[in-house]
Amino acid sequence: MAPTRVGALVTDPSAGTTGRLVDWEELPSWVQRQEATGTARWVWPDTATIYPRLLSAGVRVARCHDLRLSHAILRLAAAEPWPAPSWLATAPPEPSTPSLLDDLTPDSSPSLEDVATEHQRQLASLGAAPDPGRLRLLLAAESAGALIAAEMHADGLPWDRTRHEEILRAALGPRPSSGMRPARLEELAAQIRELLHAPGLNPDSQATLLKALRNAGLEVTSTAKWELGGLAHPVITPLLEYKRLARLLSANGWGWLDTWVTPGVGGRAGRFRTDYVPGGVVTGRWATSGGGALQIPKAVRAAVVADPGWMLVVADAAQVEPRALAGMAGDQALAAAGRDGDLYAGLVASGVVDTRERAKVGMLSALYGGTAGEAGAILPRLRRAYPRATGLVDRAAAVGERGGTVRTWLGRTSPPPGDAWQTVQGRAGEVDAVDTDERRARSQARDRGRFTRNFVVQGTAAEWALCWMAETRRRLREVDAGARPDVAMDGSPSATDSLMELAPTPGQGVPHLVFFLHDEVVVHTPAHLAPRVEEILRDAARTAGQLLFGDFPISFPLHLASVPSYDLADH
Repeated sequence: MAPTRVGALVTDPSAGTTGRLVDWEELPSWVQRQEATGTARWVWPDTATIYPRLLSAGVRVARCHDLRLSHAILRLAAAEPWPAPSWLATAPPEPSTPSLLDDLTPDSSPSLEDVATEHQRQLASLGAAPDPGRLRLLLAAESAGALIAAEMHADGLPWDRTRHEEILRAALGPRPSSGMRPARLEELAAQIRELLHAPGLNPDSQATLLKALRNAGLEVTSTAKWELGGLAHPVITPLLEYKRLARLLSANGWGWLDTWVTPGVGGRAGRFRTDYVPGGVVTGRWATSGGGALQIPKAVRAAVVADPGWMLVVADAAQVEPRALAGMAGDQALAAAGRDGDLYAGLVASGVVDTRERAKVGMLSALYGGTAGEAGAILPRLRRAYPRATGLVDRAAAVGERGGTVRTWLGRTSPPPGDAWQTVQGRAGEVDAVDTDERRARSQARDRGRFTRNFVVQGTAAEWALCWMAETRRRLREVDAGARPDVAMDGSPSATDSLMELAPTPGQGVPHLVFFLHDEVVVHTPAHLAPRVEEILRDAARTAGQLLFGDFPISFPLHLASVPSYDLADH
């Protein structure tokens, strides 16, 4: 069989566009030669498939255009969408799976002509968009995110396996034999059986536990923490503790540690390598396909430990979604509420509500469409105080209820409702429709309105986070390569180029991104560079806000902490 090959284009402002159909074995050296020019941008089918092979060979690229991710955005945004070619999967592949590269046969690999044709289609679609500058920035940020995701997998999050095992022993007892409960869980299970007078009870069985609780006179409909916590019975305390520890065991126990954390080498901590999926959520938020990196619980954060002589710089952006809403709507009053830091405290200071908690409830209700309880009393105040911001999400909800689509600030388009939704709505309008049909249609319309209401805000917040990470990556490069003149960041092709600068290979005193969660990033850095990294993160957050909203006075303040272990960052 002929060697598996990949088609890739490289665009260079000084040399035009060139391309080759390259054997995988030759790809790293060819890419490295092109990267040496310092001006190359790669156009390839899928970063998640191609880039891990380059990273494993020690090659990192500065910029790319990911055809798969870009097509997923453009096919919803385009007035005349085109089907994805057979070689361009619209669903994210399983990232970082070594066999993916080997399994590409010559028949399924795109030719150079295939890649060039798809690229030209995408450029044409981009040029026909209502606001091509914004959409171009989105494609650039999305492609940069794909590079960052692959690099974070390759670099890994520093993780001390010994400390993790100490955490598990302290909470659960010694590591049990395969198939056995840890000692502490077994003790709690015995208490639960005794208190419920159920000798054969398995607390891990939802059905049998629910039956035992009801037999003990507890009128419960579930074993959820929120329901059990309100009951007065001696079994509640050990049962809630059992559920907490069982969750720790299943989510981050010894099995998880063996699967996801590699041992340390040469004095370094081990590495946790999850598989990030950029654009894995319809709003553009990231997902993971394994390891649970998007929910590292506080119980095990003490195991996230920097290498000797290094630090973790943890940056947490405050209230990104309401700030993004203020920027989208051009709501000066809402922007001013967050100018001094805590936006919810700003709502209290402005007299809209009387407590920070009520401010948070009201704002989240505006974003997610909640009207029950206290939210119903607070929302009218928010509408009076911030008519531009609340009007924007109210209009997005109305579009969704009618079956329409909405767009984020940079142009990511919500998917249209499916056939089942259309069928329900159509049935309600038929002459023989009954009350049940009409109620079902109204309920589905409201649900879709809540989805589109949140889509525009959550999606725009995700766009800000992508630009923040991409700009951070670019500036981290400058720490190693020396300062370069700033580039105007206005959504133009030259501005989006600056988002794609390479973060160099870590391990030679170079700070690098190691973790991302919606509005939080972690940079692993030599300790003496931590103050510089904090400055970079602040500047990148400010630049990301300017990229999206220009001169509009919206701020994105960060909580920053340089710490030796993740648990010491005060969230």
